Amino acid sequence: MGVKDNLKKEDLLSDLGISPFKERLPWIGPDLQTLRDTFASDELPNAYSSEIRIKVPPLKSRKTGGGFLVAYLDKPSSVSSIHGLVLLLHGLGGSTRRRGLTRMASALVQSNFAVLKLNLRGSDPCRDFVDGTYAAECNSDLIPVLRRAREISYQLTEDYQSSKNIPVFGAGISLGGTILLNACICDESLLDGLVCISSPLDLNECSSSIERPRNFIYQKWLLNRLIRQTLEDPFGIEESEKNALLINGKDKERKINDIRSFDNLITAPRWGYKDVGDYYAKASPFFSLIENKKSLPKTLFIQSKDDPWVPFLAAEKLMEKMKFSNNKIANQFIFTEKGGHNGFHGVQGCWGDQVVSKWFLSLNTF
Repeated sequence: MGVKDNLKKEDLLSDLGISPFKERLPWIGPDLQTLRDTFASDELPNAYSSEIRIKVPPLKSRKTGGGFLVAYLDKPSSVSSIHGLVLLLHGLGGSTRRRGLTRMASALVQSNFAVLKLNLRGSDPCRDFVDGTYAAECNSDLIPVLRRAREISYQLTEDYQSSKNIPVFGAGISLGGTILLNACICDESLLDGLVCISSPLDLNECSSSIERPRNFIYQKWLLNRLIRQTLEDPFGIEESEKNALLINGKDKERKINDIRSFDNLITAPRWGYKDVGDYYAKASPFFSLIENKKSLPKTLFIQSKDDPWVPFLAAEKLMEKMKFSNNKIANQFIFTEKGGHNGFHGVQGCWGDQVVSKWFLSLNTF
């Protein structure tokens, strides 16, 4: 793109041919932006999907288990070339059925990308194929997925008779971006480019944010989905987990009544952490990137300053710490004043989907 070190947000958007984000009626304010996809849907072209199952090992807390994650591969139709394969991840309590994810996948396919839509461990479409639930750092699940994505890219290279290997990109919505970041911190070569949209970088900070009184309904909705996914595990759950999740007969109160307590009693022990503090500290990409100076593939962070779930301060601090080299920016940040949590419903349509598609097109990997 010929971008210089002192690149500003407006310069990047200009190079991508996209105007700055501006809210559209009636989706005004952080909450309506966040909830728009709950209230309204978009008519999308039919996707040419094929199901792919990817074997994953047992949870760290168990000797047996594991199974298969379910993904869906969408490919462009009637084109002679393809720009890349995008691994697309949903957020907390979500799945490949969520409207925001299906719309982003459609936008990428329309831009001649293949899209591999992954259901994380415990989400509805793969609930019958694997035990347990996922975490912000679940590399034992993600690394097999990313290796499979690379294999698929080689097959697509042959199918489209490309002279170069088709690159593999990643796009994560909310916690999906956190999960992809943690995998790339482990091995930056797993992806050729990454976009994180409204993604938590500091889990403790985000947990405190969702616990605010204004977010009571959000937290209740998320927690109910997590509890349902856990209790519906066809492979069963530990007795201690069941006691924590179900209502106690004496005081009629669960031991789990917020996201933090769910992570302390379910997520942390399942994934080998001693408690929620240990989990939040070790699974927060911010600390790995700042303290351990880990590198990433070319990464774009998109964050709204009025996000009611994920504070933008960690991303802002990360931007200040990132170092540039070779007169090119390896990691870029776009902060918007408005947009809510993974909203970005603007006068130009779904602005976030456009940025993701154009940014992947701009990379010189392919």
